[in-house]
Amino acid sequence: MQPKSNNLFQLAVVVSALGFFVDVYDLLLFGIIRKPSLHDMGLSPSAILTEGEFLISIQMTGMVVGGILWGILGDKKGRLSVLFGSILLYSIANILNGMVQSMPQYTLLRFIAGVGLAGELGAGITLVSELLPKERRGIAAAMIASFGVLGAVTAFFMKEIFHWRTCYYIGGGLGLLLLALRLSVHESGLYKQLKQTEVQRGNFLMFFNSKERFIRYLRCILIGLPAWYIIGMLVTFSDQFGKELGIENIDPAKAILYQYLAIAFGDLTAGLLSNYLKSRKKTLFIFYGISTLFCTLYFLQAGGSPGNFYLICAGLGFGAGFSIVYITISAEQFGTNLRATAAISIPNMVRGMLPLILLLFRFTRSLFHSYITGGWITGIIVMGIAITAAYHTEETFSKELDFIEK
Repeated sequence: MQPKSNNLFQLAVVVSALGFFVDVYDLLLFGIIRKPSLHDMGLSPSAILTEGEFLISIQMTGMVVGGILWGILGDKKGRLSVLFGSILLYSIANILNGMVQSMPQYTLLRFIAGVGLAGELGAGITLVSELLPKERRGIAAAMIASFGVLGAVTAFFMKEIFHWRTCYYIGGGLGLLLLALRLSVHESGLYKQLKQTEVQRGNFLMFFNSKERFIRYLRCILIGLPAWYIIGMLVTFSDQFGKELGIENIDPAKAILYQYLAIAFGDLTAGLLSNYLKSRKKTLFIFYGISTLFCTLYFLQAGGSPGNFYLICAGLGFGAGFSIVYITISAEQFGTNLRATAAISIPNMVRGMLPLILLLFRFTRSLFHSYITGGWITGIIVMGIAITAAYHTEETFSKELDFIEK
Protein backbone atom coordinates (compact mmCIF):
# COMPACT_ATOMS: atom_id res chain seq x y z
CA MET A 1 0.00 0.00 0.00
CA GLN A 2 2.87 2.33 0.87
CA PRO A 3 4.53 2.21 -2.60
CA LYS A 4 1.18 3.04 -4.18
CA SER A 5 0.76 6.04 -1.86
CA ASN A 6 4.28 7.22 -2.66
CA ASN A 7 3.51 6.97 -6.38
CA LEU A 8 0.38 9.09 -5.90
CA PHE A 9 2.39 11.69 -3.96
CA GLN A 10 5.09 11.77 -6.62
CA LEU A 11 2.51 12.09 -9.41
CA ALA A 12 0.87 15.03 -7.63
CA VAL A 13 4.24 16.78 -7.31
CA VAL A 14 5.20 16.09 -10.94
CA VAL A 15 1.86 17.24 -12.36
CA SER A 16 1.84 20.35 -10.13
CA ALA A 17 5.39 21.16 -11.27
CA LEU A 18 4.44 20.80 -14.94
CA GLY A 19 1.38 22.96 -14.37
CA PHE A 20 3.47 25.69 -12.79
CA PHE A 21 5.94 25.38 -15.68
CA VAL A 22 3.17 26.25 -18.16
CA ASP A 23 1.81 28.89 -15.78
CA VAL A 24 5.16 30.70 -15.56
CA TYR A 25 5.69 30.37 -19.31
CA ASP A 26 2.59 32.44 -19.93
CA LEU A 27 2.97 34.72 -16.92
CA LEU A 28 6.39 35.91 -18.06
CA LEU A 29 5.85 35.54 -21.79
CA PHE A 30 4.31 38.98 -22.09
CA GLY A 31 7.30 40.57 -20.36
CA ILE A 32 9.59 38.76 -22.78
CA ILE A 33 7.69 39.62 -25.97
CA ARG A 34 6.31 42.96 -24.75
CA LYS A 35 8.40 45.10 -27.08
CA PRO A 36 8.01 43.14 -30.35
CA SER A 37 4.29 42.54 -29.81
CA LEU A 38 3.53 46.18 -29.01
CA HIS A 39 5.78 47.32 -31.86
CA ASP A 40 3.68 45.21 -34.23
CA MET A 41 0.60 47.01 -32.87
CA GLY A 42 2.11 50.23 -34.26
CA LEU A 43 3.06 51.82 -30.93
CA SER A 44 5.88 54.35 -30.58
CA PRO A 45 8.85 53.60 -28.26
CA SER A 46 7.42 55.84 -25.52
CA ALA A 47 3.97 54.23 -25.87
CA ILE A 48 5.54 50.77 -25.67
CA LEU A 49 6.80 51.69 -22.17
CA THR A 50 3.55 53.19 -20.88
CA GLU A 51 1.25 50.65 -22.53
CA GLY A 52 3.53 47.86 -21.32
CA GLU A 53 3.10 49.05 -17.73
CA PHE A 54 -0.65 49.27 -18.29
CA LEU A 55 -0.98 45.76 -19.75
CA ILE A 56 1.07 44.22 -16.95
CA SER A 57 -1.17 46.02 -14.44
CA ILE A 58 -4.27 44.69 -16.24
CA GLN A 59 -2.87 41.15 -16.20
CA MET A 60 -2.12 41.41 -12.48
CA THR A 61 -5.60 42.80 -11.81
CA GLY A 62 -6.98 39.72 -13.57
CA MET A 63 -4.86 37.57 -11.27
CA VAL A 64 -6.33 39.24 -8.19
CA VAL A 65 -9.85 38.51 -9.47
CA GLY A 66 -8.85 34.97 -10.42
CA GLY A 67 -7.09 34.40 -7.10
CA ILE A 68 -10.32 35.05 -5.24
CA LEU A 69 -12.51 33.04 -7.63
CA TRP A 70 -10.21 30.01 -7.90
CA GLY A 71 -9.49 30.09 -4.17
CA ILE A 72 -13.18 29.89 -3.32
CA LEU A 73 -13.68 27.15 -5.90
CA GLY A 74 -10.70 25.20 -4.51
CA ASP A 75 -12.32 25.01 -1.06
CA LYS A 76 -15.88 24.53 -2.27
CA LYS A 77 -15.32 22.03 -5.10
CA GLY A 78 -11.83 20.68 -4.47
CA ARG A 79 -8.18 21.36 -5.30
CA LEU A 80 -8.35 19.39 -8.55
CA SER A 81 -11.19 21.50 -9.91
CA VAL A 82 -8.84 24.50 -9.84
CA LEU A 83 -5.95 22.60 -11.41
CA PHE A 84 -8.22 21.66 -14.31
CA GLY A 85 -10.21 24.88 -14.69
CA SER A 86 -7.37 27.37 -14.41
CA ILE A 87 -5.12 25.71 -16.98
CA LEU A 88 -8.02 25.32 -19.42
CA LEU A 89 -8.87 29.02 -19.20
CA TYR A 90 -5.36 30.38 -19.59
CA SER A 91 -4.53 27.89 -22.36
CA ILE A 92 -7.46 29.14 -24.43
CA ALA A 93 -6.60 32.76 -23.56
CA ASN A 94 -3.00 32.14 -24.62
CA ILE A 95 -4.07 30.90 -28.05
CA LEU A 96 -6.37 33.90 -28.49
CA ASN A 97 -3.54 36.26 -27.43
CA GLY A 98 -1.67 35.07 -30.48
CA MET A 99 -4.51 36.39 -32.67
CA VAL A 100 -4.88 39.93 -31.29
CA GLN A 101 -5.04 42.80 -33.78
CA SER A 102 -5.67 45.81 -31.51
CA MET A 103 -4.86 47.15 -28.06
CA PRO A 104 -8.43 46.71 -26.70
CA GLN A 105 -8.28 43.02 -27.70
CA TYR A 106 -4.83 42.64 -26.14
CA THR A 107 -6.00 44.31 -22.92
CA LEU A 108 -9.08 42.09 -22.58
CA LEU A 109 -7.17 38.87 -23.27
CA ARG A 110 -4.32 39.72 -20.88
CA PHE A 111 -6.99 40.22 -18.19
CA ILE A 112 -8.61 36.84 -18.99
CA ALA A 113 -5.19 35.15 -19.07
CA GLY A 114 -4.47 36.71 -15.68
CA VAL A 115 -7.68 35.24 -14.25
CA GLY A 116 -6.71 31.80 -15.56
CA LEU A 117 -3.10 32.01 -14.38
CA ALA A 118 -4.18 32.82 -10.84
CA GLY A 119 -5.14 29.31 -9.73
CA GLU A 120 -2.20 27.13 -10.67
CA LEU A 121 0.55 27.49 -8.07
CA GLY A 122 -1.61 27.96 -4.97
CA ALA A 123 -3.76 24.93 -5.81
CA GLY A 124 -0.68 22.80 -6.43
CA ILE A 125 1.00 23.85 -3.18
CA THR A 126 -2.24 23.26 -1.25
CA LEU A 127 -2.66 19.79 -2.75
CA VAL A 128 0.87 18.56 -2.02
CA SER A 129 0.88 20.21 1.43
CA GLU A 130 -2.16 18.15 2.37
CA LEU A 131 -0.94 14.94 0.72
CA LEU A 132 2.62 14.93 2.11
CA PRO A 133 3.90 14.65 5.71
CA LYS A 134 5.03 17.92 7.29
CA GLU A 135 8.74 17.02 6.99
CA ARG A 136 8.45 16.85 3.18
CA ARG A 137 6.08 19.75 2.47
CA GLY A 138 8.78 22.37 2.03
CA ILE A 139 10.95 20.20 -0.20
CA ALA A 140 8.01 19.24 -2.44
CA ALA A 141 6.94 22.88 -2.75
CA ALA A 142 10.52 23.86 -3.65
CA MET A 143 10.66 21.17 -6.34
CA ILE A 144 7.40 22.42 -7.86
CA ALA A 145 8.57 26.03 -7.86
CA SER A 146 12.14 25.41 -9.04
CA PHE A 147 10.98 23.31 -12.00
CA GLY A 148 8.06 25.61 -12.73
CA VAL A 149 10.13 28.75 -13.15
CA LEU A 150 12.02 27.07 -15.97
CA GLY A 151 8.91 27.96 -17.96
CA ALA A 152 10.32 31.49 -18.17
CA VAL A 153 13.56 30.13 -19.62
CA THR A 154 11.57 28.18 -22.20
CA ALA A 155 9.58 31.31 -23.06
CA PHE A 156 12.85 33.17 -23.73
CA PHE A 157 14.15 30.52 -26.12
CA MET A 158 10.78 30.27 -27.87
CA LYS A 159 10.97 34.04 -28.41
CA GLU A 160 14.42 33.64 -29.94
CA ILE A 161 13.18 30.96 -32.36
CA PHE A 162 9.57 31.86 -33.15
CA HIS A 163 7.39 34.87 -33.90
CA TRP A 164 5.70 36.29 -30.79
CA ARG A 165 2.28 35.06 -31.94
CA THR A 166 3.61 31.50 -32.27
CA CYS A 167 4.99 31.75 -28.72
CA TYR A 168 1.45 32.29 -27.46
CA TYR A 169 0.16 29.32 -29.48
CA ILE A 170 2.88 27.09 -28.01
CA GLY A 171 1.90 28.08 -24.46
CA GLY A 172 -1.75 27.31 -25.10
CA GLY A 173 -0.92 23.96 -26.68
CA LEU A 174 1.29 22.92 -23.75
CA GLY A 175 -1.51 23.73 -21.32
CA LEU A 176 -4.07 21.65 -23.22
CA LEU A 177 -1.67 18.69 -23.34
CA LEU A 178 -1.20 18.87 -19.58
CA LEU A 179 -4.94 18.48 -18.99
CA ALA A 180 -4.75 14.83 -20.05
CA LEU A 181 -2.01 14.07 -17.50
CA ARG A 182 -4.06 15.65 -14.72
CA LEU A 183 -6.71 12.92 -15.01
CA SER A 184 -4.45 10.59 -12.99
CA VAL A 185 -4.09 12.90 -9.97
CA HIS A 186 -6.11 12.20 -6.81
CA GLU A 187 -7.83 14.69 -4.52
CA SER A 188 -6.43 15.55 -1.07
CA GLY A 189 -7.54 13.18 1.71
CA LEU A 190 -7.93 16.06 4.18
CA TYR A 191 -10.27 17.80 1.76
CA LYS A 192 -12.29 14.61 1.18
CA GLN A 193 -12.80 14.27 4.95
CA LEU A 194 -13.82 17.92 5.25
CA LYS A 195 -16.32 17.56 2.42
CA GLN A 196 -18.27 15.02 4.47
CA THR A 197 -18.91 17.62 7.18
CA GLU A 198 -21.18 20.65 7.38
CA VAL A 199 -18.26 23.04 7.93
CA GLN A 200 -18.45 26.20 5.80
CA ARG A 201 -15.85 26.05 3.02
CA GLY A 202 -14.34 28.70 0.78
CA ASN A 203 -16.07 31.72 2.31
CA PHE A 204 -13.76 34.56 1.28
CA LEU A 205 -15.53 36.94 3.68
CA MET A 206 -14.21 34.88 6.62
CA PHE A 207 -10.88 36.65 6.11
CA PHE A 208 -12.62 39.86 7.12
CA ASN A 209 -15.04 38.81 9.88
CA SER A 210 -12.24 38.15 12.38
CA LYS A 211 -9.59 40.76 13.18
CA GLU A 212 -6.99 38.11 13.99
CA ARG A 213 -7.64 36.17 10.77
CA PHE A 214 -7.62 39.36 8.66
CA ILE A 215 -4.25 40.42 10.09
CA ARG A 216 -2.91 36.91 9.46
CA TYR A 217 -4.10 37.13 5.84
CA LEU A 218 -2.71 40.65 5.34
CA ARG A 219 0.72 39.70 6.69
CA CYS A 220 0.94 36.79 4.24
CA ILE A 221 0.34 39.25 1.38
CA LEU A 222 2.83 41.84 2.61
CA ILE A 223 5.73 39.40 3.10
CA GLY A 224 5.64 38.60 -0.63
CA LEU A 225 5.84 42.18 -1.94
CA PRO A 226 9.62 42.31 -2.56
CA ALA A 227 9.38 39.42 -5.04
CA TRP A 228 7.17 41.39 -7.41
CA TYR A 229 9.07 44.62 -6.85
CA ILE A 230 12.04 42.68 -8.25
CA ILE A 231 10.24 40.67 -10.94
CA GLY A 232 7.61 43.14 -12.09
CA MET A 233 9.62 46.35 -11.85
CA LEU A 234 13.41 45.99 -11.74
CA VAL A 235 13.68 43.15 -14.24
CA THR A 236 10.63 43.65 -16.48
CA PHE A 237 11.68 47.26 -17.13
CA SER A 238 15.40 46.54 -17.02
CA ASP A 239 15.93 48.16 -20.42
CA GLN A 240 14.75 51.52 -19.07
CA PHE A 241 16.74 51.17 -15.83
CA GLY A 242 19.80 50.20 -17.86
CA LYS A 243 19.40 53.29 -20.03
CA GLU A 244 19.11 55.53 -16.96
CA LEU A 245 22.20 53.90 -15.46
CA GLY A 246 24.18 54.52 -18.66
CA ILE A 247 24.15 50.85 -19.72
CA GLU A 248 22.90 50.55 -23.28
CA ASN A 249 21.31 47.65 -25.17
CA ILE A 250 19.82 45.82 -22.18
CA ASP A 251 17.34 43.22 -23.42
CA PRO A 252 14.46 42.69 -20.92
CA ALA A 253 13.91 39.17 -22.27
CA LYS A 254 17.52 38.27 -21.49
CA ALA A 255 17.27 39.88 -18.03
CA ILE A 256 14.18 37.75 -17.34
CA LEU A 257 16.05 34.65 -18.55
CA TYR A 258 18.93 35.23 -16.13
CA GLN A 259 16.57 36.07 -13.31
CA TYR A 260 14.40 32.99 -13.70
CA LEU A 261 17.29 30.60 -14.10
CA ALA A 262 18.47 31.88 -10.73
CA ILE A 263 14.98 31.79 -9.20
CA ALA A 264 14.88 28.05 -9.92
CA PHE A 265 18.00 27.60 -7.75
CA GLY A 266 16.71 30.10 -5.20
CA ASP A 267 13.41 28.27 -4.76
CA LEU A 268 15.14 24.93 -4.34
CA THR A 269 17.71 26.38 -1.94
CA ALA A 270 15.00 28.11 0.12
CA GLY A 271 12.98 24.90 0.40
CA LEU A 272 15.99 22.83 1.46
CA LEU A 273 17.23 25.53 3.83
CA SER A 274 13.85 25.85 5.57
CA ASN A 275 13.92 22.08 6.05
CA TYR A 276 17.48 22.19 7.43
CA LEU A 277 16.78 25.13 9.76
CA LYS A 278 13.29 23.78 10.54
CA SER A 279 12.07 27.34 10.13
CA ARG A 280 10.24 29.16 7.35
CA LYS A 281 10.81 32.56 8.98
CA LYS A 282 14.59 32.28 9.34
CA THR A 283 14.81 31.29 5.68
CA LEU A 284 12.61 34.22 4.71
CA PHE A 285 14.89 36.73 6.46
CA ILE A 286 18.03 35.20 4.95
CA PHE A 287 16.57 35.61 1.46
CA TYR A 288 15.39 39.13 2.25
CA GLY A 289 19.03 39.89 3.01
CA ILE A 290 20.17 38.39 -0.30
CA SER A 291 17.52 40.40 -2.18
CA THR A 292 18.53 43.62 -0.44
CA LEU A 293 22.20 43.04 -1.31
CA PHE A 294 21.50 42.61 -5.03
CA CYS A 295 18.98 45.47 -5.12
CA THR A 296 21.75 47.69 -3.74
CA LEU A 297 24.21 46.44 -6.37
CA TYR A 298 21.56 46.99 -9.06
CA PHE A 299 21.34 50.72 -8.31
CA LEU A 300 25.10 51.16 -7.84
CA GLN A 301 26.11 49.87 -11.28
CA ALA A 302 26.01 53.19 -13.16
CA GLY A 303 28.18 52.97 -16.28
CA GLY A 304 28.66 49.23 -15.89
CA SER A 305 28.55 46.54 -18.55
CA PRO A 306 25.54 44.55 -19.84
CA GLY A 307 27.22 41.35 -18.66
CA ASN A 308 27.39 42.56 -15.07
CA PHE A 309 23.83 43.86 -15.33
CA TYR A 310 22.53 40.40 -16.27
CA LEU A 311 24.54 38.77 -13.47
CA ILE A 312 22.98 41.15 -10.96
CA CYS A 313 19.55 40.23 -12.37
CA ALA A 314 20.48 36.61 -11.68
CA GLY A 315 21.35 37.58 -8.10
CA LEU A 316 18.00 39.31 -7.77
CA GLY A 317 16.33 36.16 -9.03
CA PHE A 318 18.10 33.96 -6.51
CA GLY A 319 17.03 36.32 -3.72
CA ALA A 320 13.43 36.25 -4.98
CA GLY A 321 13.50 32.49 -4.37
CA PHE A 322 11.83 33.22 -1.03
CA SER A 323 8.52 33.24 -2.98
CA ILE A 324 8.01 29.53 -2.40
CA VAL A 325 8.51 30.05 1.34
CA TYR A 326 5.85 32.73 1.69
CA ILE A 327 3.38 30.74 -0.41
CA THR A 328 4.00 27.64 1.75
CA ILE A 329 3.54 29.77 4.87
CA SER A 330 0.25 31.02 3.42
CA ALA A 331 -1.01 27.44 2.91
CA GLU A 332 0.06 26.43 6.42
CA GLN A 333 -1.46 29.46 8.16
CA PHE A 334 -5.09 28.56 7.51
CA GLY A 335 -7.48 25.68 8.17
CA THR A 336 -8.52 23.11 5.57
CA ASN A 337 -11.83 24.88 4.89
CA LEU A 338 -9.99 28.10 3.89
CA ARG A 339 -6.58 26.74 2.87
CA ALA A 340 -7.07 26.81 -0.90
CA THR A 341 -8.77 30.20 -0.72
CA ALA A 342 -5.75 31.54 1.17
CA ALA A 343 -2.97 29.77 -0.75
CA ILE A 344 -4.44 30.69 -4.14
CA SER A 345 -5.59 34.24 -3.41
CA ILE A 346 -2.55 35.41 -1.42
CA PRO A 347 0.16 35.06 -4.14
CA ASN A 348 -2.26 36.69 -6.57
CA MET A 349 -2.95 39.52 -4.16
CA VAL A 350 0.84 39.97 -4.05
CA ARG A 351 0.98 40.02 -7.85
CA GLY A 352 -2.00 42.36 -7.83
CA MET A 353 -0.05 44.79 -5.65
CA LEU A 354 2.31 45.37 -8.58
CA PRO A 355 0.13 48.17 -10.03
CA LEU A 356 0.32 49.90 -6.64
CA ILE A 357 4.09 49.40 -6.55
CA LEU A 358 4.31 50.91 -10.05
CA LEU A 359 2.11 53.82 -8.94
CA LEU A 360 4.39 54.38 -5.95
CA PHE A 361 7.35 54.25 -8.32
CA ARG A 362 5.75 56.84 -10.62
CA PHE A 363 5.13 59.09 -7.63
CA THR A 364 8.67 58.80 -6.22
CA ARG A 365 10.39 59.27 -9.59
CA SER A 366 8.20 62.32 -10.22
CA LEU A 367 8.82 63.69 -6.72
CA PHE A 368 12.60 63.35 -6.95
CA HIS A 369 12.80 63.95 -10.73
CA SER A 370 14.89 60.80 -11.08
CA TYR A 371 14.01 57.36 -12.43
CA ILE A 372 16.81 55.74 -10.40
CA THR A 373 16.13 57.57 -7.12
CA GLY A 374 12.44 56.75 -7.42
CA GLY A 375 13.37 53.10 -7.97
CA TRP A 376 15.49 52.60 -4.87
CA ILE A 377 13.20 54.63 -2.60
CA THR A 378 10.29 52.44 -3.74
CA GLY A 379 12.41 49.40 -2.88
CA ILE A 380 13.18 50.64 0.63
CA ILE A 381 9.47 51.20 1.32
CA VAL A 382 8.46 47.79 -0.06
CA MET A 383 11.20 45.90 1.80
CA GLY A 384 10.48 47.72 5.06
CA ILE A 385 6.80 46.75 4.90
CA ALA A 386 7.66 43.11 4.14
CA ILE A 387 10.22 42.75 6.95
CA THR A 388 7.80 44.21 9.50
CA ALA A 389 5.04 41.82 8.40
CA ALA A 390 7.39 38.80 8.43
CA TYR A 391 8.59 39.59 11.94
CA HIS A 392 5.03 39.30 13.26
CA THR A 393 4.09 36.22 11.18
CA GLU A 394 3.71 32.84 12.92
CA GLU A 395 6.30 30.12 12.32
CA THR A 396 4.56 27.19 10.56
CA PHE A 397 7.29 24.66 9.79
CA SER A 398 6.05 21.90 12.10
CA LYS A 399 2.39 22.87 12.09
CA GLU A 400 -0.19 20.09 11.65
CA LEU A 401 -2.67 20.97 8.92
CA ASP A 402 -5.66 18.94 10.09
CA PHE A 403 -7.63 21.88 11.52
CA ILE A 404 -10.40 24.21 10.38
CA GLU A 405 -11.21 27.92 10.60
CA LYS A 406 -14.34 28.62 12.64
